[in-house]
Amino acid sequence: MPKDKLTDILKAIADPTRRKILYILVLSNALTMQEIYSQFGFTRQAVTKHIHILSEAGLVKIVLKGRERFCYPQAAKLREVYEWVKFYETFWDAKFKSLHNYLKK
Repeated sequence: MPKDKLTDILKAIADPTRRKILYILVLSNALTMQEIYSQFGFTRQAVTKHIHILSEAGLVKIVLKGRERFCYPQAAKLREVYEWVKFYETFWDAKFKSLHNYLKK
């Protein structure tokens, strides 16, 4: 059974800690794992687990440079979520327009 990429992305960004990690990565363009750890009051293992979930969803790229692991945001993957939501936005816009027209009568 093929993996559903959209589901992986939605699961990854469902957690507020992972959203914050992605947010700080997008703002800074890249951070070492140590720089990310320092932003949270969790254990290194907990933060590492969050980063790996983001990585598995394709939202973070981890690159080893010497002894440091750098994390780079891959926010373009969020486009899949945008496209999915956009379909429903179009649907609901039409429904609200119809309701508006009905109520104006």
